[in-house]
Amino acid sequence: MSDEHVLVRREGSVGVMTFNRPEQMNTLDLPMVRAMERALQTLEDDEQVRVLLITGGESRVFVAGGNIADLESRDALAHYKDFAVPLHRVFRRFEECHKPTIAAVNGWALGGGTEFLLTTDLRLVADDAQLGLPEIKLGLFPGGGGSQRLMRQISLCQAKMLMFTGDFISAQEAVQMGLVNRVLPRERLLPEAMALAQRIAEKSPWAVRMLKTSMVHGADMALPAALNHEMATISLLLDTGDAHEGCKAFLEKRKPAFRGV
Repeated sequence: MSDEHVLVRREGSVGVMTFNRPEQMNTLDLPMVRAMERALQTLEDDEQVRVLLITGGESRVFVAGGNIADLESRDALAHYKDFAVPLHRVFRRFEECHKPTIAAVNGWALGGGTEFLLTTDLRLVADDAQLGLPEIKLGLFPGGGGSQRLMRQISLCQAKMLMFTGDFISAQEAVQMGLVNRVLPRERLLPEAMALAQRIAEKSPWAVRMLKTSMVHGADMALPAALNHEMATISLLLDTGDAHEGCKAFLEKRKPAFRGV
């Protein structure tokens, strides 16, 4: 399924989501957020899809942030009820998606674009892209989860610097502070992201799924509780055929054939 805002296709075991509102710089408003959720649901439901790749395609924009005119038109309760609640729900769905997500950041990822990036698992960025959280320049602050997720993913002082100043940063600066995984020349971004997605898709989908669950939920726990959660999760994984196939393949010196069972 595709719609006018987010295009969806499958390449082998990789589901690809492409933001498709270049004339509006892929800004986030309620129609865009709903389109993202529909696309996510489609790819989650497709049993042949093992990894999600998310990009803005060939344009110079990944997601340029929120729709400022839309924000300016809202008051507190309307914003909370009509936009903030669905936005947070959809962002959390991406964060908890049982399939790994890879962002191929083809251009500007500003404001809500950087906030969305924080919900993805792996992040590859074009070398001429820029990231940032400029909301403070509008008399606001990152309200799509950014003020909470960013300080959990990079150092607190770096997070404060980005949010207090609203400065843009280069792709190279983003990788240096641990915000993204890798910087690539623009022409190599999508091929390398697809290659990475295919490498992960070759792994046991159950192992990847339960690993991600353990990490996402464990991050919000104290260490003793997180370790108990890990022990329970890895034990459950031994009920899958893939776990035994992987061990047998190692002992038999062959490549495992993971079937997702």
